[in-house]
Amino acid sequence: MEPTPPLTLRPATDADQAAVLACLRAAFAPYEARYTPAAFQATVLDPERFRARLAAMRIELALSPGDRLLGTLAWQDRGGGEGHLRGLAVLPEAQGRGVAGALLQAAEADLWSRGCARITLRTTHLLLRALTFYARHGYRPTGRRFAWEGMEVLELEKPRPN
Repeated sequence: MEPTPPLTLRPATDADQAAVLACLRAAFAPYEARYTPAAFQATVLDPERFRARLAAMRIELALSPGDRLLGTLAWQDRGGGEGHLRGLAVLPEAQGRGVAGALLQAAEADLWSRGCARITLRTTHLLLRALTFYARHGYRPTGRRFAWEGMEVLELEKPRPN
């Protein structure tokens, strides 16, 4: 694949709802049959869930030079030194071109600057490409597993670099 041209990153607003929901649906569509219906809906969101996430977390957008949404990632400072990532998604045609890395770098920089000592996320074992991506960026399994929407998810974490 060709490298992605320079990206613009910016926080999402209410006006971005349709584009974010379309991006999430496109990125996770290949896994829909392996998710429970509840887990898939919680992953790709609906307007109400989008608004709730936007109120609780920062949702960052990665845009092409023509302002086309290529990817998204949400994060929050949970307090107690923990930052948390949620909903990393990149359009299939933009995957493997640095979009996810740019979003992750922005999230980490923000959370480290807020004093977080570690960053966590939860994902499913079904997302092998995501697991490989996170491992390459220093995220390791904590050994904690959670029941979520009829599925099991794993917790990964990355400690603050020294």
